Amino acid sequence: MTKRKTIAMYSTEQQEKNYLFWIINASGWLLLLLIYIVLYYSERLGETKTILGLTITYIAGFIISIPLRYFYKKVDYQKRSILKLVLIVLLGSFLASNLWLFVDMISSLPLHGKQVLESWLKPRYYVNSIYSHLWVLTLWSTLYFIIKLWKAWTLQKERTEKATALAQAAQLQMLRYQLNPHFLFNALNSVRALIDEDTRNAKKVITELSEFLRYSLISKTYSDVPLSQELEAIRHYFAIEKIRYEEKLDVAFDIDPLAEDYPVLSFLIHPLIENAIKYGMQTSSMPLKIRVKAFVENGNLKVEISNTGKWLVPSEKENTNSTGTGLENVRQRLENAFPDRHRLEVFEEEGWVHVLLEIRDGG
Repeated sequence: MTKRKTIAMYSTEQQEKNYLFWIINASGWLLLLLIYIVLYYSERLGETKTILGLTITYIAGFIISIPLRYFYKKVDYQKRSILKLVLIVLLGSFLASNLWLFVDMISSLPLHGKQVLESWLKPRYYVNSIYSHLWVLTLWSTLYFIIKLWKAWTLQKERTEKATALAQAAQLQMLRYQLNPHFLFNALNSVRALIDEDTRNAKKVITELSEFLRYSLISKTYSDVPLSQELEAIRHYFAIEKIRYEEKLDVAFDIDPLAEDYPVLSFLIHPLIENAIKYGMQTSSMPLKIRVKAFVENGNLKVEISNTGKWLVPSEKENTNSTGTGLENVRQRLENAFPDRHRLEVFEEEGWVHVLLEIRDGG
């Protein structure tokens, strides 16, 4: 974005803020005038001079609020304590009340003549007038800072949410870059080996790999996808590995139709599948059996990845060329997206390793 466009955008936003202020400020003073007339002058609505004088008073108050606003705009309220803000409000309201009283008096001279000057010079009238003006401007000032603080809090909240979303998107992008490069190398090597001896399977590997990579590119636009799309990418992945390992790999799916539309983070399950093949091939008797199960229970999504073999503790994985990022990435992404609404368990039972992922309904 060029500097000219940035300045133009800032100017437009500032104009919108000013426009909103004028609408709220004018509406507020008009509403206050009407309330005052209804409460104290409802029986004197026919007295044109009285109603006109009251209207002039509140028009004067509206005019005084304008320089008062510019005074408050100079105050760095976010860096001041509540006590200092209260003192600033009281001081600003008191000074503005005196100015309001003076403007009101000058404006009322054509209507009431010298009586206004004579009344204004009386201490009792001055005190009563300042008091009535002071509470109005104090209320106005308090509302002004409340609105300013609320807008600042809202803006900060939006920025925080945007920063969090960007961080999650960056984390997802990082996860894509961390997808085991051995998978791509092995797939390409398989294509190379099959080109001469099995052209049909070579073409199949290329097709499955292109579909898998296409999902990776398309899904980067979204933070979550339906489970059915995630499973479709996993099927492409399995198809490639099946050609590579042939009879050494046995895969089966058990998917509840209700689970297919459940939203999940894209590439959330893939690392679990990758681990199942990688470590299963090292610890399981052949063929390696992998079972993918997904179902909805009480509104909660449960995905279970099971493979024959045994669970390798982290110290053992260090000797297997592990990047150590797969399961940890899944944990971090679950914590960011579903805090206190997820469960990830790994356990071994009767020659099978089970990874259970649960996302609880947030409703």
